[in-house]
This record gives sequence, structure tokens and C-alpha cells, in this order.
Amino acid sequence: MSDLCDRPATELRRAIATGDISPVELLESCIARIEELNPKINAIVATCYERARAEASAAERAVRDGHDLPSLHGLPVAIKDLVATEGMATTFGSPLYANNFPDHDAGLVRRLRDAGAIVIGKTNTPEFGAGTNTSNRVHGATRNPHDLERTCGGSSGGAAAALACDMVPLAHGSDTGGSLRNPATWCGVVGFRPTPGLVPHETRNLNYSHFSVQGPMARTVPDIALMLTGLAGDDPLDPLSGPVDTSRFESLADIDLSSLRVATSEDLGVAPVDDDIRAAFRDCVKSISGLFAQCEQHEPDMTGARDIFWALRSVTFLANHGERYRQHGTNLAPNVVANVEAALAMGASEVAEAEHGWAVLYRRFQAFFRDIDLLIVPGNATSAFRIEDGIPKTVGGRQMENYMDASLLRSALTLTGHPVVALPMGTDAHGLPFGVQIVGPRRGDVFVLGAAAALEKHILTLPELVPPCPNLEDLHS
Repeated sequence: MSDLCDRPATELRRAIATGDISPVELLESCIARIEELNPKINAIVATCYERARAEASAAERAVRDGHDLPSLHGLPVAIKDLVATEGMATTFGSPLYANNFPDHDAGLVRRLRDAGAIVIGKTNTPEFGAGTNTSNRVHGATRNPHDLERTCGGSSGGAAAALACDMVPLAHGSDTGGSLRNPATWCGVVGFRPTPGLVPHETRNLNYSHFSVQGPMARTVPDIALMLTGLAGDDPLDPLSGPVDTSRFESLADIDLSSLRVATSEDLGVAPVDDDIRAAFRDCVKSISGLFAQCEQHEPDMTGARDIFWALRSVTFLANHGERYRQHGTNLAPNVVANVEAALAMGASEVAEAEHGWAVLYRRFQAFFRDIDLLIVPGNATSAFRIEDGIPKTVGGRQMENYMDASLLRSALTLTGHPVVALPMGTDAHGLPFGVQIVGPRRGDVFVLGAAAALEKHILTLPELVPPCPNLEDLHS
């Protein structure tokens, strides 16, 4: 199976500009792929084909008439079902919003449209984005294209699964404790957790908490950078945002990997990790370590990260869902209830202690980065689990006390505020996609993307690290 929808976004954008392909042809290719495979995968949960076709026709005329073309001109994009999209069902994966049809676009959707992107549909997510298994009571479960019995991850699972099947060239995701990085790793695509505020979100309920970010997902690192030309910006309603030159993402600088000092860590010194994942990570490091000036195992001091993250995540959930819990507590997903109730059980002293611990951890991490350029760690602590089994109860022989404990390898990095690329890299012991997280320096979004793009090129020359592709022929409904 090969079609226009299989090609990278950067390549498609160039071909649209030269007239070699039409935005109409590209859109129809994506629609055909969705219609063919989505019944098995359940990645796309709402579509807007009529409007998309009208916009694709307009985009085709703009090329023909010689108009100046914006950076994402004619490229189909999917939006996670946590973000308001005009006229399209935005359910948040919750029965409470099953019939919610916003009359406006959220800021990030508006910016993508202004950059020429064509919204084709919405992607599935667990209820209110709480969980590493993309399943909810409105739309059901999204399946991993590499193994239909396994989860695609979460909470941006629909986005990752859609990309893995080439339903769309670009997809929006969001990330708090790894909601973008986790499914990217398990589905074998690329995800980017940017510096908080680079992609504004005007409905932020805690002004200066950088836990939750919006970000791009795609099949290659250059495609990630291209999508940022439409996502990034400055919005006065998001106090973390600020002026940004989006042209910085139009072409990534060539990063000389041989000049970089790299630290690697299997577990950040604190996270539970399965032995099979440790082994896969060691094999990856062995294959790429010679590319760098320096590549040494070196653990950052992340003492207290687990408790700090759980406490402050719970505070975030209380801010976002406290009133909803009071009104509908018995009709909310267990993960949402668990976080809200954990926050309600805390006193001010516990919150203050977590905030102080966060500040100390942050300063330690800045000191750690003074002597390195990149930190590379595994993308996930386990292989994608079977949907019927649910979130792992033990990881690396350690009992998990709450639903986020298995995610500490990612959530600890959330506390740092540093940009992180989730990059696919070979397979794990089950033959499923494996990947790493590449952590860049503070506000080093362009740099870490450039380094990841350079590493991605090398990976494609190493047979043992080439990411697997799902067998699309087996996924026909």
C-alpha cells in the first residue's frame, strides 16, 4: 500500500508549492486511508470532510493563481479531542460532553488554519487526557497498529496511531506526564514536548504551572519542525507564551553530532524500568555512542520526582476538574477521580513542600546540563501493554502505587521544563516499536530538534535501529 498520504509532510509541502501534487489529491488520499483503516484502529473519532474538501479546493486555486503560500499550505492535520474545534464534536472523551460542538476554534487550531493546514478530523484520547491507555466511554479504545491487542499509549494515542497508519501527515498532541511522548514511542512515530509556552494554550487554569504543554506529532523530525511554524506563537491569554520567530523552524540547522557531549540514563536514577527495556536501550546506545564527542552514562539527581509530580499533578487536576468532580464525581473516569481526591486529601503544607521540592529539583537539573548538550533516556519503561491487561501493576519488579507510577521515566522530565523529542529507534524484545527521549537544554527547542534530525538520518542507515512499520494490508476492515 503506497499513496500520497504515505509521504513526509515536508516533501508534500514542497510538491504542493511546485504544483506537482494537488491539495485536493492529498486530502482524498488521507480520507481514503482513514476510511480503509480507521474501523480497525479507531484513531479518528470525528471528521469534517465537507469543510476540508472546500478548503483543499481553495488551496489548489491559490497555487494555480500564484498566491503567496503559508508554511502548512494544503497539509491535512488532525486535532486531539481535548481542544475546541469549530463545528466538530469535542468530547474530551467524556460522556458529559458527548454532544459538545464548539462554535469557535481554540487558538492553536486557528493558528494552524492561518498557516494553511486543513483540519481533517479529531483523534481519540482517554477521558480528559488522564491515562496511558487511549480508551473512553464515548469512543472506545484506540488500538496499536503494530499489534491490535495492545494499547497505542496515551493520552495522545489517537494521534500517534493515525500517524503510524499514514492517515495524516501531521497531528496535534498534548503532554503532561508524557501524554505525547508515550504513544509516539509505542506507535513508532515522532513526538515533541516543547518548552512550555512555545505553543500557547489560552485556557490554562494555573497560570505559571508548566506541566501541560501542546505540541506536534509527525513521522519525521523535520515534519515536527514544520508543524511548529503553525503551532508556535504568542497569545496574551497564556502567561507562559512570548514572542517567537516561527521561521526558525522552517529549516533545521545541520547539527554536527560529533561535537556533542551526551549523557545517557536507563532510569533517571529514580524510575522503574523493565529489564527488557533496559536491554533494548543499551543496544541502542551501543549503536549510536560513537557518533558523539562524548557519550557516557550519567544520572541527573531527580530525588523526590515521583512524589513532587504526583502532588502537583493532583493540584492541576483539582484546578481543572474540581467543580466537575463536585457535580459529577460518580460519572468521571477513575483516573480523574483519583487525582482530584488525592489533591483534596492534601493540606497546604504538603503542596508547599512539593512546590519547594520542584524548585530544588529544577535547579539541580540546570546544574546537570552545564556539562552536557543532550540527555538520552528510554521513551517508555515498559513495552506497550495488552489493552485487556490494563496499566502494569508492577514495573521492573516494583509495585506501582498509582496509575502514574509507571510513567515516572517521562513525568520526571516534565518537572524540568526542558524540551524533549520522542524518537523511534528500532524494536523491543516483543518486536514492537522502541524509542528514546532526547532532552535538550533549557529553551533549546531548535537545537534539540536539529540534533534529533541529524540522529534520525543516522538511524536510517543502521538496520538494527530502523523503526518498524505496521503491516497496513493486515489492517483492512
